[in-house]
Amino acid sequence: MKALLCKEYGPPESLSYEEIDDPELIDGHILVDIYSASVNFPDVLMIENKYQFRPPLPFAPGGEASGVIAEVGSGVTDHSVGDRVIVSSGVGGFAEKILIDPGALTIIPDQMDHNTASAFLMTYGTSHYALKDRADLKEGESLLVLGAAGGVGLAAVEIGKAMGAKVIAAASSEEKLKICIEHGADETLLYPAGSMDRDQQKKLSDEIKELTDGNGADVIYDPVGGDYAEPALRATAWEGRYLVIGFAAGDIPKIPLNLALLKSCQIVGVFWGAFRGREPEIHNANVEELLGMYEKGQLKPHISSVYSLEEGAKAIRDLADRKAKGKVVVQIRAE
Repeated sequence: MKALLCKEYGPPESLSYEEIDDPELIDGHILVDIYSASVNFPDVLMIENKYQFRPPLPFAPGGEASGVIAEVGSGVTDHSVGDRVIVSSGVGGFAEKILIDPGALTIIPDQMDHNTASAFLMTYGTSHYALKDRADLKEGESLLVLGAAGGVGLAAVEIGKAMGAKVIAAASSEEKLKICIEHGADETLLYPAGSMDRDQQKKLSDEIKELTDGNGADVIYDPVGGDYAEPALRATAWEGRYLVIGFAAGDIPKIPLNLALLKSCQIVGVFWGAFRGREPEIHNANVEELLGMYEKGQLKPHISSVYSLEEGAKAIRDLADRKAKGKVVVQIRAE
């Protein structure tokens, strides 16, 4: 089978597209023909050896994919050959086939195509867990989403809107903000791309406060970090919740903890991958809720680019350079 391999740590351009042996079916596992795989920020970090989970070399990146079950191992009773499934594998999605534990599979709704399915669960799962379980977002509260045109950002915009919040989408270009409005944002905020000086940071805080009647945002959703984190925290409401999602800007911010004291606010970590493993029953209930929201038309994944498997390095580069709006997908087979 064909696969996109990380054989040595480095940038996306160091990945190798080549022929490797098909995985062999073993008891208790399932062999899936991959149709599509989406790119997520952990893929960028993993190939550069900067992620907390380090698979042994060589490996195919791609933690999220969709496909059709080709073979079922002995002892598997809850899946059948021909089932259309989302594959939450952590790695291995950028290949034509994958051997997977049944617990990592989710049945795809009939009306969802493979590209959409591959781009759904990680971003929406992260944002749903963040807003529902970690922030306890309430109807009528204000929600500020940084990096709002990215995969998790747009998911947070849509889920926040569905939960009844006033959603403020913040991004680095008018083009990105236009997409946020199309996905339900009530207000938008344009901030500079890259690093910010103190005056720019103060301006960002002031603009957030202006959009929240001087109160600050009840919930901050931050997948960006860097120079954006402190001004956003300074614009958090009394007893607000600041959600730490990730660090797409590259730098892990150093936060003055006196800000949390002065605002009596919470700084809340969000690690969806660990939550899935630790609390599977709650996770499964959340997935059912998300699929229900999709079927009602409340969630509409935005796919900005589709690449072939051979072009997979370009797909990862798009995300690494923060060019992606919504999700980037690698299509491996046509439906």
